[in-house]
Amino acid sequence: MARESALPKVAFYAPLKPPGHATPSGDRRFARLLMRALRRAGFEVHLASSLRSRNSDGDAARQKRIEGRAARLLPNLLARYGRNPPDIWFTYHLYHKAPDLLGPAVCQALNIPYVVAEASVAPTQSTGPWARGYRLSTDALAQAALVLQPNPKDFAGVAPFLHPGVDQIGLSPFLDAKQEGAEAVHRHDHRAAWAARLSLPPELPWMIATGMMRNDGKKLSFLLLAQAMARLKNQNVRLILVGDGPARAEIEAAYAGDNRVCFAGKLESRALRGFNAACDLFVWPALGEAFGMAPLEAQAAGLPVVLGDRPGIRTMVRDGETGLLTPEGDVVAFAVALETVLQDPVRRQEMADAARLHVQENHDLSSAAQLLRTRLIPLIKDRS
Repeated sequence: MARESALPKVAFYAPLKPPGHATPSGDRRFARLLMRALRRAGFEVHLASSLRSRNSDGDAARQKRIEGRAARLLPNLLARYGRNPPDIWFTYHLYHKAPDLLGPAVCQALNIPYVVAEASVAPTQSTGPWARGYRLSTDALAQAALVLQPNPKDFAGVAPFLHPGVDQIGLSPFLDAKQEGAEAVHRHDHRAAWAARLSLPPELPWMIATGMMRNDGKKLSFLLLAQAMARLKNQNVRLILVGDGPARAEIEAAYAGDNRVCFAGKLESRALRGFNAACDLFVWPALGEAFGMAPLEAQAAGLPVVLGDRPGIRTMVRDGETGLLTPEGDVVAFAVALETVLQDPVRRQEMADAARLHVQENHDLSSAAQLLRTRLIPLIKDRS
């Protein structure tokens, strides 16, 4: 069959949140980065669909409606790809609340490999409101030719559902290190601008915490950070909270009366890069998080980090070298870690330098692209 492009072709799909979704999040960000990495790896990448299969409450009627939309989309997808089939279908983020209702059917019809990045299986969901999504997700995994995992915690749960011989490999969270770190050379300019904008004393250390203010683990992380701040004896510091959302009023109330804290609101990517460059330390309890882009962005900008210790978070930080990890949910330990880094500016600068180098060497877009090319090219069948 004649090909429209000499490049191997990837059909990309993100059932949880499509890369063009209007609401920013880590999922949207990582979906976009995966598409960039695939293109850097030498693939022609097309977004297969923007269908969102997320069923947040497990409502059976909603699940039925979503599956109905998928069923109506499939004939058009197959007609489009029948003329010029992709070499690989690539699904990002597969689990019981967001099953892939398109990729497995397309791959079966066209006899192409099915690849998944970030899959998780929670056996407790095999019954109950998300049982249908659970079965759809595990059935999809049974068809996978390769699974790429940014969170090491997911390996064990996924393994029983893969066919023998199918690899499940680590894919370190990544970003464009050059882009994220570019503003560090303008640190003094950014610091002066933000000092004026938020009435921050430039001579004091600035800590930054970035997250969506929604009613889930993000809110709990902001609330734990408020408790840690209450224990922090150091008054010569400022904490800037970046983000917005439905839980903002509750979060603001938790910090009421602490004049060391200010709210910057939601910032676009470029402004956040400049603000990261202006700050001295990134802090985040990371309660219940798989992994996050914000700690990587901060390290790329030259910030040491203090984070709650989670399996996915642990892959992004060199504890004691680029920052400090504390037991998840331990307020006292988190406050002690903040104090430790704040009171030692020499060590803080050493961590800052190590953090930038760590991201450049281990979490850059180029490294991800190389891994993707190495692992995906052997899966492509000869269609000549």
